[in-house]
Amino acid sequence: MPHASAAPLRSRDSLAIDSEKLFFSLGSFFAAALVLIIAFTASLPRPWWALLTVYVTAQPMAGAFRPRMLYRLAGIATGAIVTILIAPNLQNSPVLLVFCLAIWIGLCIYLAVLDRTPRAFLFQMAAFSSAVISFPYLDDPSNIFTTTISRVEEMTVAILCVTIVHRILRPVDIRAVIHKRALSFLTDACRWTAESFGVHHTRLEYEHRRKLAADVTELGMMAVNLSFDQRFAHATRATVTDLQHRLAVLLSIASAAANRLDQLRSLNAVDEETEELVGAVIDSLNASQEVGETLDDDLVSRCRALAAKHLRSRQWTSLLAANLFERTAEFIETLHVARSLVRAFTEGELDHRLRIQLANGADDFPLARDHGVALLAGAAMTTAIMIYCAVWILLAWPNGAATAAFAALVTCSFAAQDDPAPAIGRYLFATLTTFPLAALYLFVILPRVDGAFMLILTLAPALVWMGYIQADPARGARALPMLSCFIVAMGFLDRFQADFAVFVNTGLAQVGGIVTTLVVTRLFRSANSRWTAYRIVRRNWADLAQLADPQQPLAARAWTAQAVDRLGQVAARMALASADDALHAADGLSDLRVGRNIIRARQDLENRDAATRAAIEAALGEVSKLFRARLAAHHPLPGTNVLLDTLDHAIEVIAGQPARHEDPALMALVGMRCNLFPHTYSTGGTAR
Repeated sequence: MPHASAAPLRSRDSLAIDSEKLFFSLGSFFAAALVLIIAFTASLPRPWWALLTVYVTAQPMAGAFRPRMLYRLAGIATGAIVTILIAPNLQNSPVLLVFCLAIWIGLCIYLAVLDRTPRAFLFQMAAFSSAVISFPYLDDPSNIFTTTISRVEEMTVAILCVTIVHRILRPVDIRAVIHKRALSFLTDACRWTAESFGVHHTRLEYEHRRKLAADVTELGMMAVNLSFDQRFAHATRATVTDLQHRLAVLLSIASAAANRLDQLRSLNAVDEETEELVGAVIDSLNASQEVGETLDDDLVSRCRALAAKHLRSRQWTSLLAANLFERTAEFIETLHVARSLVRAFTEGELDHRLRIQLANGADDFPLARDHGVALLAGAAMTTAIMIYCAVWILLAWPNGAATAAFAALVTCSFAAQDDPAPAIGRYLFATLTTFPLAALYLFVILPRVDGAFMLILTLAPALVWMGYIQADPARGARALPMLSCFIVAMGFLDRFQADFAVFVNTGLAQVGGIVTTLVVTRLFRSANSRWTAYRIVRRNWADLAQLADPQQPLAARAWTAQAVDRLGQVAARMALASADDALHAADGLSDLRVGRNIIRARQDLENRDAATRAAIEAALGEVSKLFRARLAAHHPLPGTNVLLDTLDHAIEVIAGQPARHEDPALMALVGMRCNLFPHTYSTGGTAR
């Protein structure tokens, strides 16, 4: 695919208006107006909760509304049921009541951080609704049932309105978003592979690696929406899941081929035939998708022919060359299928072979989850709630109940981050800067407004402006604190009330909730990115140790999916580490290649005789020992001489057998040797 040259940097026009962002903001405002009309007509007691829920649940991507709506409604119902079960039964034991609510909300946050899919909205909304419903009435839970029904009605009306409005307006087609993201991945992968094959090799930097891995993971999260739209039979979640698996493998294969070519060049073993083929591959990757696809079959045939030719020799450089050609052929084949899936997703039908494969069902694309980080987030939430309630009760603060509710909102918003403290600090600043605007509306503008229509018209400039900010990814984090401060500070009720004391108390409650959350977060959650990255790397080592054990079950696609997900998570944190940080030695991309080679070797075991199988299993056993040693040492230890000798012996055993057109186990062992001993070369045959 051609890579368009980057456009020159230009100064951004601050007065320019993005039509898509404006369209989204207007949609949110129409939903807010509809909510206010319904709330006033039905005499809902707290319309401001409904109005705030509109903007809390609004997302710039319309396709995400339908499944998230169901999860959020289920979360509200769950939170309401738990509140009704706990509050009346423990009303005579306020300490125990606070403790149980804190444990429940902490559990919801734990599950939300652990899940990492759109289903997390269920747990977030369960935590938020429990806090909103219960805390204002802890001192008098006798009317908790009536209160619960009112809060559920207000939040449900808001979620339904925002879903319906954005569904009608459809700011973004989810299929187009997935198609664009997949094309972006393929373009980036082709560009990087072409560069890495060229003489001006540039390694896959952490930010680039993070983007590629994140694109693969996010495709699945967006695909959740496809099951709700059956107008395009080929645009199914199974199609996207299969595409995810192919893109995940593509990243590993491309880096493996580039690694083999680098090693051949370092040995001055790149002959004219290899240079010619590499040049043809680069030309194909730099060509348009249509031109590239016409060249795929010929390139695959040439690669396989050269791989078979080099497999006849036992020289290390010949085995390296064979591995290069085999991985290049595999890359081109996988790229071809991925392109077909992307094209068929929006334009046409799948070919017969792919249709049969998808009919058999695609495996899920499981994400890597960290129970430790999730548990820390839940514990922080539980402790924070206890502190909020202790301060509120001890000070007999009239508006203290709102503090706990706002703290729950803030914590839910940033629970998935390694260190939410900086984001919460920015949240606090955005809240403080919005108070003057809220005061202007409450004490100057709204007293002159009469009727719901005039109220909606008067609120339009502020809400449309904040909604526009919410649609801007660069400034979206500022929108929620601005909206919550603006809406809550004015306290929309069934009749207008402008009480300065209430305004100040409500503002202090909001600020108090944010400040307390910030303090507790710094005590519990300020684990730096390096610590989290090492947890992810060590989890990957543990999985590799198990994967290399022939006695353990083999789940190839599931492991690859989790490894790619971890690759993106580690790369994002490595981008923040200093250049001399030891963390850089734990290269997630190398681990991904080793894992893929382990899978190939294990899958080929059944096709081998007893002696060959024993040699391969011995090599895999030493690989497993290495990763267990790394796990115990908390450090990326180098491979041992025993491991090197075992790998060389297995390679010699297979290389001494009659050459086959394809030899997955031999290619896998050569690949493992290249990754685990990148600076150790053979001098004669396959031995060192």
